[in-house]
Amino acid sequence: MKTDLTDTTSSKINKALVLGRRAIGTPAVGMVLTLVIVTDEENAYDALKAANEASREHPSRTLVVIKRVSRSPRDRAQARLDAEVRLGADASTGETVVLRLYGEVVDHAQSVVLPLLLPDAPVVVWWPVNAPSDPANDPLGALAQRRVTDTYAAEQPIQELTARADAYTPGDTDLSWTRITPWRSMLAAALDQVVCEVTSAEVEGEEFNPSVELLAMWLADRLKVPVRRSKSAGPGLTSVRMETDAGPIVLDRPDGSLATLSIEGQPDRAVALKRRETAELIAEELRRLDPDDTYATALRFGVERLDEAVAVTAPETVVDTVVETVVEPAPEPAGETAAEAAPAARPASKKAPAKKAAAK
Repeated sequence: MKTDLTDTTSSKINKALVLGRRAIGTPAVGMVLTLVIVTDEENAYDALKAANEASREHPSRTLVVIKRVSRSPRDRAQARLDAEVRLGADASTGETVVLRLYGEVVDHAQSVVLPLLLPDAPVVVWWPVNAPSDPANDPLGALAQRRVTDTYAAEQPIQELTARADAYTPGDTDLSWTRITPWRSMLAAALDQVVCEVTSAEVEGEEFNPSVELLAMWLADRLKVPVRRSKSAGPGLTSVRMETDAGPIVLDRPDGSLATLSIEGQPDRAVALKRRETAELIAEELRRLDPDDTYATALRFGVERLDEAVAVTAPETVVDTVVETVVEPAPEPAGETAAEAAPAARPASKKAPAKKAAAK
């Protein structure tokens, strides 16, 4: 069931939700949370599709906030709110309200969203793209217990990680961190099988992938060892290698689907480690609404500190240099004249061409 509302208000949207629930025969509200998606028109479809799939596990009221860009000065001065209310089969197991903001109301999105939040239910805000540098101080982020961003969609993902670390507030999380959950679980399980001490590690993945940096920072923080990062053709993370005193431990995933776990002294094992869709990532983040302390510790470790640790432990580069042999003239013996010392210096001058030939 879909209801379109043009130039409407939050109170009219609430009335449409109540009437819609009565029309489909479900007057009770069975939602467990409110998911607010802040996006643009280009990415709204994909984000809403992922949220609908995640709502099968977490029935929620989904509010999609789309800030429309007004081109003319007259349109920017006129405030307008359009809404689309979806219930029943059109909204999976939850309720969906698509809000399109025009004009001055774009700067006051929290005033539109606040009356539509479910009472006594947690609020999660998700920015698929164009996340603010400080999500907790954003007007919409201040309404939420959990704030989900994705540095992979940023223009400069590695620099974005540094900004996230500086502005971190309990409740912040990143889908780039969620993507490495299976990797962290597999590596921890591999270390539980071997009694050893890790001396160094290397993480390999595609360029400009923040998941590579986050996994490297997590390993460096937990194992207290230098961790190198190397580039590959992808997709995503491709390999993690840990050097131990009992032999290397390697988790290799070249195709983005099936990985191979290699432990010294044990047969290689195939591990299902496929790249997950956005709906699975959002569903995982909605399972916990408390602060992720592990993410905070890894994020605050810092990319700069990671580079410094690798630079200190890097092997010294051996440079081949040509050493020239300089033949110093023999000192004159005391009590002898220059004429008497001349015959002794002649043999040394004869050997000079042989040394030059050897140098050539």
